[in-house]
Amino acid sequence: MSEFKLVLGTKNYSSWSLRPWILLKQFGIPFSETILTVQHESFPKEIQRYSRAGKVPVLIDGVISVWDSLSIAEYVAEAFPEKHLWPQDSVARAKARSITAEMHSGFLSLRQNCIFNFTGRFNPPVSEAVEKDVHRIVEIWEECIKEFGGPFLFGKEFCVADAFYAPIVSRFTSYNIPISSEIGKKYMSTIQSLPSYQEWSKLAVEEMDRAKSN
Repeated sequence: MSEFKLVLGTKNYSSWSLRPWILLKQFGIPFSETILTVQHESFPKEIQRYSRAGKVPVLIDGVISVWDSLSIAEYVAEAFPEKHLWPQDSVARAKARSITAEMHSGFLSLRQNCIFNFTGRFNPPVSEAVEKDVHRIVEIWEECIKEFGGPFLFGKEFCVADAFYAPIVSRFTSYNIPISSEIGKKYMSTIQSLPSYQEWSKLAVEEMDRAKSN
């Protein structure tokens, strides 16, 4: 197997890219990365070299190209079955896949009103629709951690589900979303304390500093 290559958007603005990036980092799977600036006029042409879907992220494994963050996660899980990217227990695994799919396709009000901006800090009014999304997300966190013991969603080990909720931790922080749940606050702290999350944060800051200096 050749080393994976991840084609990503810029770290400050691409929540979809954070998902596979933090997943591979957490499981110690080596990869190189190519960064494309989604907002740049050259992006539509550049992304076609890697995916006809025209979106990031994309995983390149030799002659194989896998696009969409959920498909990438499943591909990596199959490529490294010994690493157990999904929970080993079948009941936990079914639930992990369900909440990951819910994140992948849902929470549109939060996405549209709290655009991913990793280094940004905002304090906008929170609409009823966004509050509904936030409530559901925190409900998921509480339910999983109570059932499986934490500190991650499915117990002591980080899994695909945690990778998919990592961008939400950033969104809640960037937009100062109030979280009354102590379990929710502790889960956010757990994710933010990960070396992989901190590395992404450092790189996002450096990326923005370079953009300001150009």
